Amino acid sequence: MGEKKRRTFASAPLHLKNRAYKIVAALAAAYPDAYDEKRHDEPFASLISTILSAQCTDAKVAQVLPSLLERFPTPAALAKAKAPVVERIIHPLGLYRAKARYIIAAAQRMMSDFGGRVPDSIDALITLPGVGRKTANCVVLNAFGKPGIMCDTHCCRVTRRLGLHGERHPERIEMALSALLPPQQWGGFSHRIIAHGRLICRARQPRCQVCVLRRWCVAGKAKGK
Repeated sequence: MGEKKRRTFASAPLHLKNRAYKIVAALAAAYPDAYDEKRHDEPFASLISTILSAQCTDAKVAQVLPSLLERFPTPAALAKAKAPVVERIIHPLGLYRAKARYIIAAAQRMMSDFGGRVPDSIDALITLPGVGRKTANCVVLNAFGKPGIMCDTHCCRVTRRLGLHGERHPERIEMALSALLPPQQWGGFSHRIIAHGRLICRARQPRCQVCVLRRWCVAGKAKGK
């Protein structure tokens, strides 16, 4: 789904935009340190860590990433890597064989198509093996400081509970959310809604009694919480 298919801010229903603005303000007050717009991660490390994080915790990725980047610090180095070598380094991760293939192939594509650099646009990033829109949004936001909405499992779950959309597919959720907020708010919203999903609005046993967003929670009201 390319950039040209993204819904426009002007087309979103006013009542949903108003709800989104109130949620943004509440999240900013509750999680002021969850997002630093001046912090930009190193692009290659950001890309590789995000690919590796699929169906895996950040803590697990943090265990293997330093060793991987020490052995293969650049796209040029990783492009020449042998899959069994990469597999041994990232073995603690789930799907490590597939992930090894993806990151090697992504590095090779960066060398052949992007001059050995991590591309800085979503449309270019999704041409890399192993990179979908969620990964691409993470990289453009965290590495390049460009607008991006990170629709991970927490973002999808919490925003659906809040009644900001009725979608199930992450790409459609991204499009719906991007229409509710101006681009300059996407980054802070993404990081804070994910933090809220991890700490409070959990998949099982959400902590509704201490939720700063409960007044806007459609799912909570439906359950009488």
